[in-house]
Order: sequence, then structure tokens, then C-alpha cells
Amino acid sequence: MLSGSVRSFISGVVQESKIITNCRWIVVFISSLDSVQLKIDTKTVSKDLKVSEQNRRVTNGEADVPYPDDPARFDHTQLLCENKLEGRCYWEVKWKGAVFISVSYKNIQRKGDKDDCVLGGNSQSWSLGCSHGDGYSVWHNNEKTPCTPTAVSERVAVYVDYVAGILSFYNISSDKLIHLYTVNNKFTEPLYPGFALWIPGSTPTHKKLNIL
Repeated sequence: MLSGSVRSFISGVVQESKIITNCRWIVVFISSLDSVQLKIDTKTVSKDLKVSEQNRRVTNGEADVPYPDDPARFDHTQLLCENKLEGRCYWEVKWKGAVFISVSYKNIQRKGDKDDCVLGGNSQSWSLGCSHGDGYSVWHNNEKTPCTPTAVSERVAVYVDYVAGILSFYNISSDKLIHLYTVNNKFTEPLYPGFALWIPGSTPTHKKLNIL
């Protein structure tokens, strides 16, 4: 069973009927003209999550989807993407209800229901918790850090500068970026985008990237 701070976050939003995350796009700055599409790593998707629309949409609430057993598959209702983040990158997420928007090393624990298997519940991952009830908070190693108080919108942005060791989260309101929190850390492994979807009805849809 979940324990500690992550459980508290989930308990605080469990009354909300659903969460919907809609990842608009992710841009990895390979050069000034290149970008890549955010791609779900289907080997990591929990059996309680259904993938559809050519791996662009994930829905929480489909219990025990018959995916093949895989050591990379999460027991918790979460997933990672295939995109390896080793340079500078930026992406936006539209959400409703409650969600963890995360980056993680690939070696995060996948099996079991303890906090060290949760995105943001261990030393290998960082998460932005978003909900109207709890506002914004950053999670790392199962510790919660409240973000700068601001009106909650349902659109946030993530910026990573891997070499500089910067991970920043932003609220987006009226197309303006409002800084929420910056993590300064020497990353020792490539990072991968991820999502944790706790409540049945959660549905992230990943849209095609535009070339800059």
C-alpha cells in the first residue's frame, strides 16, 4: 500500500471525479529547426491504463488490460515516454483534476505499491503535483515542496536543461509563463518524461509536434 506524503496528496484529490491531461507538445532542441514527438513507452504502461489513438492517448480506468508481462511495466497507474532528454527541452501539459507531471531516470522501480515506485516518491524522479484543491507542489524522494502561490490554471510547462542541471516548472496563464519552481541538480542519467494518473477517468492525449 502507498504510505507517507504521496498517499496524502492522492487522498486530498480522490473526491475529484476525474483527471484529464492533454500534452500539447514537447520540443527537444536538437537544433533550432528540429523537434520530436512525445511518444509513450508502451512497455511501461500500467495494466490499469488503456493506450489508444496510435499510442497518443492513455485512459485510466480500464482495469487489467491484457498487456504482456514486462519488467519495465509499472504496477502503479503511471507511465514513461521513450524520449530521452539529454539537452534542452520544453513541453506543455493541459490537465484537469489532479496529476503528477514528471521526469525520471529509467531505472526507477516498477514493481510493488510502495512510495519508491511512484514518480516523485524516490531519488530517481521529480514530479509537479497539480490539483485545484492542493495547488502546485514539487515532489522528490517522497518530499513535498509547495510552489510559489499562484492562481491555478489547467496548463503548465516544463523546461529541462540537462547539462546545466536545471528543471523548471511554470504555470501558463493568458499565454504567459509564471515561474513555479526550479530544481537545480546534477543529473547523472538521461531523463524521461512521465505521467502518474491516479483517478479513473484520467486521459492524456499527446498531439503531433510542430517543426520550429
